[in-house]
This record gives sequence, structure tokens and C-alpha cells, in this order.
Amino acid sequence: MFKHALLSAGTNAWRSLACSRSELRLDLTLGCGQSFRWRETGDGHWTGVMGGRVWTLTQTDDTLWYHTYSIPSATGEGDCRKRRAGAPILESKSSGKKVKGGMEVKEEEEEELLAVRTDLDRKEEVLLRDYFQLDVKLGDLYREWGAADPHFKHIANIFTGVRMLRQDPTECLFSFICTSNNHISRIQGMVERLCQSLGTLLCHLDQTSYHDFPSLSALADSSVEACLRDLGFGYRAKFLQQSARQILDSHGGPLWLQGLRTASYLQARDALRTLPGVGPKVADCVCLMSLDKACVVPVDTHVWQIAKRDYSCIAGSGKKSLTDKVHQEIGDFFRQLWGPYAGWAHSVLFCADLKKFQKLKEMPSLKQEEVNSDIKAEVEGKKTKIIKTLR
Repeated sequence: MFKHALLSAGTNAWRSLACSRSELRLDLTLGCGQSFRWRETGDGHWTGVMGGRVWTLTQTDDTLWYHTYSIPSATGEGDCRKRRAGAPILESKSSGKKVKGGMEVKEEEEEELLAVRTDLDRKEEVLLRDYFQLDVKLGDLYREWGAADPHFKHIANIFTGVRMLRQDPTECLFSFICTSNNHISRIQGMVERLCQSLGTLLCHLDQTSYHDFPSLSALADSSVEACLRDLGFGYRAKFLQQSARQILDSHGGPLWLQGLRTASYLQARDALRTLPGVGPKVADCVCLMSLDKACVVPVDTHVWQIAKRDYSCIAGSGKKSLTDKVHQEIGDFFRQLWGPYAGWAHSVLFCADLKKFQKLKEMPSLKQEEVNSDIKAEVEGKKTKIIKTLR
């Protein structure tokens, strides 16, 4: 039985990137409902599927550590052994000869093996950097948002390192179609069943199987709706199958989704909303989390409540449901407050409001009341200025 990797077992099978916790916190970023493929498989260790590979990630104060597993063999037995190309080449103390995986390595093979390993390491580092968008300096953004928004400044002191992921557009779109009238833990289960039923097996770890996200052609098959209804997807089953079929038949496939990265926000949003099951909130989540639209603030009833409670935002006052107009007004309010990376700032507040992270916010009640009073006064002043600008 092959097991999930643990850094405590030694760092030989791991690679690393310099990355402080203030720039990335795995528990908050992977657990706040952006992606539904990651699970904590050990203390501070997160395992999930990204880019057709199975990864385990963990971190120390200034380092992000990552381990990848092999794909199944041709016989279908996925053993998750460390890639042969990635195994270390060592020098035998007794013979002085190079050995790899217990086998002697001929000198003419050594250079080739090292080149293959280096190339794999480089590709994985590039993929990881892209997924977490590590070229974006989060500390600078936090300072900008804190200077503009006293409420955010208070929250940011507790919820540091919440980054926006750059996910595969196909996976992001079909995962978020599953979010309609749903909650994070149930969505995770649905996405996992979707992958197990329609995705390619990648490997087994402990008693868990890991599958790649299904292809568009697999999702579009005529049998998919009935299959997913049997798995508890309800009305979402129809939307998943029909959206995949429409993308293949009317737009030419996954390259259409990738191409929306270069479109404007409004063009991308409107294109996504032509798909079954994609309303304004789902479209905005896909734009923000996979299509490089950093300004987008996805608005659902949860975010609407944050806007009213913490910012006294009057958008939608008197209305019982979120209309497109209210959605736009709340998004504009936060874009005016936070600027071009408003969607990233929104994810920090969204994360801070989740029940699973409330222990991080525990403070002595008297001190909390004093802080809240000061924040409310500052927020009222900021809100007034924004409303005047929008008018």
C-alpha cells in the first residue's frame, strides 16, 4: 500500500520554492472554496490533482514544499511510486560508482537522466508558480487594500496569505456549475464523484484513488446526465452535460475557454452566460479563478451580506433576491474600493467569514468591540466617498 508523502520522512523526495506564509497560506487558499480537489492528508499536508498530476504540498515558514506521484502503469496498476526520472543519483561509498534506485548507472546514462530530471523539475515548478500566481506580490496588495479599507486591514492581520488560484478553465467551469444552491463540503463530494466516474485514474494512495478531471468529450456524452443523477447531482447533471456538448458543438472545444483569458471581462462573462447552468455568480467565479480577470467580485448572498453588514452598502436595499443590477452594483462598489485586484481582496473577506476558520478570529470581547467601533467609523467615511463617486 503506497502512502501519502510526509515531509517529516525526509526531504529527498521533495522539491521546494522560496515562499513565505505571508505570500501563501495553504490551509486558507486551498480550503476557502476556490478549488474542490484538495484534501488535508497529513498535518499541514494537502494532496490534490493539478495539471494531470497528483501533488502533496506543505510549507514551512519561508518555503513551499511539493511532491508529485507517478501515473498508472500500462497495466492500469497505479502504484504511485516516485518517478524513475526523478529518483536521486547517488555515489556508492564502497565502489564509488553512480547508483540510482539501487541499480548501477552507466556513465553515458548519467547525463541523460540528470537532464530528464531537471526538465521535469523545471516544468513542475513553472506549473506550481502559475497555479498559485506567485509572480503577484501579495504583500504589496494587502498593504494597498489595507490603506484603502480599514475593515480589510483588520481582517488582513489575521488572514494573511490568501491567494487567488489560476485554475484550468474547464475544471473551474464545471466545478462551479456544481455550486448552485450548495455548500463547500457537498460540492467537494460531488466534484470527487464526477472525477471518479468520468476522469482518468492517476494513482492510489493509502485507500484513496486520484483521478484527473474529466475531458469535455467525457462530460458531453449522452449517458452522462443519467449517470450523474444517479450520483446525486440532481438538476445540475443536465447543466453539466449540456454545457459540455454546447462548448464542443458550437465553440470548438476547450481552446474556446482558454481563449477567454484574452477577452475583456464583460466579453468573457457574457460568453460564459450562454451556457446552461451558468448565471452571473458562476460566470464571475470562472472569470476570476481561471480567466485572469482579477477585478471580478463574484456576488452571492454571502458576499451581499458582507457588503451590508461590514460596509453598510445600500445596493439592493429592499430586495429579497440578487438581481443582475444588484450584482453589478455590489461588484462596482468593491472595485471602486479595492482597485484592479478587487477579486483577490474579496477572497480574503470571504475566507474570513467561513465558519471553518472562525477560531482564527477569536479575541477578547472588549478589545474586539473597541476595534469594531473604530473600524465602523472609518468604513462609514470610505463608503460615503465611494457612493458619491459612483453617482
